[in-house]
Amino acid sequence: MLVELFTSEGCSSCPPADVILQRLDDYQPIPGAQLIVLSEHVTYWDQQGWKDPNSSTAFTDRQSAYESPLGEKEPYTPQFVIDGNQSVSLEKLKDLEDALNKAKENAKIPVRITNISPDPSNPATLRLHIETDANPDKHNADVYVAVALNHVESQVLRGENGGKHLIHVAVLQQLNKVGKIPKGKSFAQDVEVKLKPNENLKDIRLVAFAQESGQGKLIGAAMQKP
Repeated sequence: MLVELFTSEGCSSCPPADVILQRLDDYQPIPGAQLIVLSEHVTYWDQQGWKDPNSSTAFTDRQSAYESPLGEKEPYTPQFVIDGNQSVSLEKLKDLEDALNKAKENAKIPVRITNISPDPSNPATLRLHIETDANPDKHNADVYVAVALNHVESQVLRGENGGKHLIHVAVLQQLNKVGKIPKGKSFAQDVEVKLKPNENLKDIRLVAFAQESGQGKLIGAAMQKP
């Protein structure tokens, strides 16, 4: 299952959620399920004294697109989104385990990431192959490939977390829509991902997932570390 955490280094209530995400990644507490986590840093805290170096308007937009389907009035941090169709706030943390167990019961299609290799002519470009089983859902699905940093540490100098040393896991750097899976069909495609300067293969993880078009529920996900 996919656990997305919308967070910010400028938000004083976010560090505890960052720790929880790291524990989910490390300890995998739901028997029989793989928790694939992504830390998505939003931008709307960037004007409050500290610009989060990992924030992106793309992740802010992704969170905003979730709010109406999830029944939320507006975006907030920290926010956990489970499999694209459940939202949990830190104030209702007891609901997180229930949400994870509920997500475990939902059938997923296998997603595979294979043949990961740098482009011989351009080491900053990563080649990989993504494939899925047939989509049994009533809706078409979009296929995404994410690049995330395994581990990020930050010394926050200003803002609500000024003076704190923060640690993050699976920090999303880019999210690319690479194709679609029509209902009843499968997906198989070679994909190229352009890495950022100085990104080391040892430091990243690749996540591929299929999600109902219109940012709906997750139908399958996979994670690989090159």
